[in-house]
Amino acid sequence: MNAGTIHPVAVFHSPFISKFGIPRQSGIVEEVEGTIVLEPPYRHAEALRGLEDFDFIWLIWGFSANNMNASSQQPPLTVRPPLLGGNTRIGVFATRSPFRPNGLGLSSVRISHIDWDATDGPIIHVLGADLMDGTPIYDIKPYLVYADSHPEAKCGFTDKNKWKKLKVVFADDSAQQLSEKEQLLLQRILELDPRPHYQDDSQRIYGMSFGEYEIHFKVDKDVLIIVKIGNKKRKIAKR
Repeated sequence: MNAGTIHPVAVFHSPFISKFGIPRQSGIVEEVEGTIVLEPPYRHAEALRGLEDFDFIWLIWGFSANNMNASSQQPPLTVRPPLLGGNTRIGVFATRSPFRPNGLGLSSVRISHIDWDATDGPIIHVLGADLMDGTPIYDIKPYLVYADSHPEAKCGFTDKNKWKKLKVVFADDSAQQLSEKEQLLLQRILELDPRPHYQDDSQRIYGMSFGEYEIHFKVDKDVLIIVKIGNKKRKIAKR
């Protein structure tokens, strides 16, 4: 491997086949399920020996669908965090914005279980990820409480700005095509308000991919109304 070149060790699979609607941080929607499928050179039990004794792992991954990272233009020095309303700019290194100089993401996810006997295994099943389907994983590391947990640490602008959750309702009986588990997960995702926070048009209809479905919704004040749920042919996309 040449200096400065990194290659994926795995690929992530999740219900999110587009960027819109993905939780903005790992762990805030704990029910989201995902799988980590190792690339052939690492597709051996030896590579994961001992991992079953950990509850959480760190994933280092790539924002592969952010086209600006592939351009020759200098990345922005400031970004607009949604917690600040999407209009206030702050330094890119003081945020977790996806628009980063090297397009790398960092997420802590819970291990659900490891399927040691899968055809493409071993496969790591995780909960709480904020990754899109098809995302390349560049490294996997165990989460260590003594080194990685700092419960008394200051957290900048996030200490003063908390997510305001929306009330999610279904406009018709379209929810019946979803299982109870899918309904709960969808509500947990949408209550975090996936819209850009500088948009506030109560008549605008937004579309979001969710597994095999296309979700259409609008937001009126503090209420998110799901107006339609349609079937959609699933396609693996890159982030």
